[in-house]
Amino acid sequence: MNAIISATALAGELQGPRPPVLLDVRWQLGGPDQRPAYLTGHLPGAVHVDLDGELAGGPGKGGRHPLPDVEAFGAAMRAAGVDAGRPVVTYDGGQGWAAARAWWLLRWAGHPEVRVLDGGLAAWDGPLEEGGATPEPGDFTPEPGRLELLDADGAAALAASGLLLDARAAERYRGDVEPIDRIGGHIPGAVSAPTTENTGEDGRLLPAAELAGRFAALGANPGRKVGVYCGSGVSGAHEVLALAVAGVDAALYVGSWSDWSADPARPVATGPQPG
Repeated sequence: MNAIISATALAGELQGPRPPVLLDVRWQLGGPDQRPAYLTGHLPGAVHVDLDGELAGGPGKGGRHPLPDVEAFGAAMRAAGVDAGRPVVTYDGGQGWAAARAWWLLRWAGHPEVRVLDGGLAAWDGPLEEGGATPEPGDFTPEPGRLELLDADGAAALAASGLLLDARAAERYRGDVEPIDRIGGHIPGAVSAPTTENTGEDGRLLPAAELAGRFAALGANPGRKVGVYCGSGVSGAHEVLALAVAGVDAALYVGSWSDWSADPARPVATGPQPG
């Protein structure tokens, strides 16, 4: 199954016999609640999902966006109309990070058919709908563990024995700046791979062959275990999505740098090299 879908293909599926459930996951780090924007205009039938409240647990142990409570996540997805036997398409305002977080969580929780709208809302040229949507409740019950998950120890081990990619901006990886977390730098052994370099100017992912070439140049070779982390498991999910499009399976360290850097006992590397 493809991990992404184009706006044209989605428009066709919405008119077909098995239209997907649409989840509007617009979100802005440190910004205002995006539900008002959703109410102003969203894809027809789409249900708003709050990343901070429904796709993550409260900040603290495990980082700024730890995994949500499984039962609460399942209830939120059922309320959004998610069925186990019906495809789901997630989208956001265009950056793709929040939509990828929803994609990753649903796949990790066992949903077999989830895709991200490539380019997000900005790529959609069809009609928009105002107000909120009230779908029929779905029947999805999470079965966690369907995608590989890393904790801090697992990320450290993978950085030493496989390939651990850091999806944050290069200046945060180097430790030049750190606007959010306790300290700057990166997990020793991790390789810088900013997720922003996986998309074009239009916000769409690069073609699969280009992505495969990019990740191969970073060391993602056949048979090598690959993991990803970012600041708090959001942009990292987008990197996992890009790797999937490139044909590479990757584990996600959900706690990411917000979890790693919170423990003063954990080592920190700085500079442009893995260290």
